[in-house]
Amino acid sequence: MKLSLLSILLMAAFPLFAQGPVSAPCETNPAYAQFDFWLGEWEVRDTAGTLLGNNTITAVDNHCLLQEYWRSAGGGSGHSMNYYDPADSSWNQLWVSGNGTILKLRGGLAADGKTMVMISEEYRHPSGQMAYHQIAWSPQDENTVQQLWEIYSSEGQLLKTAFLGIYRRQKS
Repeated sequence: MKLSLLSILLMAAFPLFAQGPVSAPCETNPAYAQFDFWLGEWEVRDTAGTLLGNNTITAVDNHCLLQEYWRSAGGGSGHSMNYYDPADSSWNQLWVSGNGTILKLRGGLAADGKTMVMISEEYRHPSGQMAYHQIAWSPQDENTVQQLWEIYSSEGQLLKTAFLGIYRRQKS
């Protein structure tokens, strides 16, 4: 009896293991590819040409997640996870740096259809005002991306440019 019960259970479970590969929506829905211009190995410099650091952006988990690994020329580091959320058609980033900075951003493609723009929720800026972060990644050509990170007051006044980097794709 034990043997036949085991045989029945194995036969019932076999179709679960025999299924072919499942197609991931991230590989077929074009919305998941909107940020692909950022994929690659990058050297990042400021507008004067000074090296700021190196960045590696890879697609993982069937292209459902873009993973960032930042290495600053000054020795710091950070990681981000970037993903498209079909529930609200938004792009999202969770950034965590080696100095404890955490930044949560949400957004999508700008009206130009090329630039990725994400903003944070409001927070209390050291000046005492409510503020938010806005980061824009703009492809300049297939081998160059500009990243502009700005901090704005809740009224939309620019308080500070936190980062302006020119990404140049590294040859493999």
